[in-house]
Amino acid sequence: MKHYYHSITKRISNVHRDIWLFLVAVGIIGFSGQMIDSTFNNFLNETYRIGVLERGVLEFPRELPGFSVAFVAALLFFLPGRRLAAFAMILQAVGLVLLAFCASSFSIMLVWLFVMSLGMHLFIALQNSIGMELAREGHEGRRLGQFSSIRNFTAIAGSFLVYVGFKYLHLTFAATFIICAAVLVVAAFCFMAMTQMPVQKAHLHLKLHREYRLFYWLSVLYGTRKQIFITFAPWVLVTIYGKPTQVIAYFFTIGGIAGIFFQPLLGWTIDHLGERFVLAFEGVMLVFICLGYGFAKTVFPDGNTAYCIAATCFVLDMILISASMARATYLKKIAVHPSHVAPTLTMGVTIDHAFSILISIACGIIWYKFGFQYVFLVGMLIAIIYFFSVMEIRIPRKT
Repeated sequence: MKHYYHSITKRISNVHRDIWLFLVAVGIIGFSGQMIDSTFNNFLNETYRIGVLERGVLEFPRELPGFSVAFVAALLFFLPGRRLAAFAMILQAVGLVLLAFCASSFSIMLVWLFVMSLGMHLFIALQNSIGMELAREGHEGRRLGQFSSIRNFTAIAGSFLVYVGFKYLHLTFAATFIICAAVLVVAAFCFMAMTQMPVQKAHLHLKLHREYRLFYWLSVLYGTRKQIFITFAPWVLVTIYGKPTQVIAYFFTIGGIAGIFFQPLLGWTIDHLGERFVLAFEGVMLVFICLGYGFAKTVFPDGNTAYCIAATCFVLDMILISASMARATYLKKIAVHPSHVAPTLTMGVTIDHAFSILISIACGIIWYKFGFQYVFLVGMLIAIIYFFSVMEIRIPRKT
């Protein structure tokens, strides 16, 4: 027993300081992000009483920062990636404080939402590249899976706090945003304390490479698939099934618990079975998830069974979002030069958001004109195209 304890403590002491700092930052981001996700749809519904058409249009200012990240990263090229991550945390915190205290009208709220979202999307473009910098060669998937698992663990705490806070402690939306802003400042200090890597040249952030065209296409499909989940899946639970904030938080908690075990397994699967297997499995599962979201209420009109199916689809979809790490490891394996990885991941975020903005507006109109079922028919079609696209993935053999 003593030998086992000594072995564990030795392994912990050998973990690089940057990994510990990144773990703390990722944990904070998971905690705050889940609090925001658990409350945001109810915040919109209860504060501004918007309809589904406005909900779809609202994604334009929320997702426009994602489209702009390649251009913003190019403007801030003089900042190393980890300092840029710190700047992203501060920007998101400022946006949250303004949302809490200065969002007296829907139009003003959209401005602060843009600020918060820009910080969030800047980090989305950086998280996988920083994570892979901290991994040994050939173990990138495992390392990203570990980081995602930590993020899920703290996300459980975030959604649980929302559940308890709104159910028993009279927590408000403003107080939720202030808590998130405060912890994000701590994450900024963690990124500032990490060893800083060399800066990337500005033009690399804006350059498209023929060699990565399949990665760009998968980014398009991922952006449309992701947006349908982020925008319309919780909106189904909130408006079609009439569920309050604490119930949405409960499902985020369940998804987070499942992710603690699933994401390290996902990382192992990427390293051992490959990116094509993982992404193809995601595509198949998405077909069934879209069917469950869209048609459970039609097949089971009694309500309770339909609601259970939709809730299960929500949790499964939340877990599957993590499969996007396989696109990052795929890019690293096919990269012509290591300096291409971070800028191309950033460009991938810009590309996926260009299409996610369009799909959110289009699906808002489709829901308004024809019904929510047709939104998920679109999602199912995207999932089928996604499956056949990932089957084209080829990883070059190392010589």
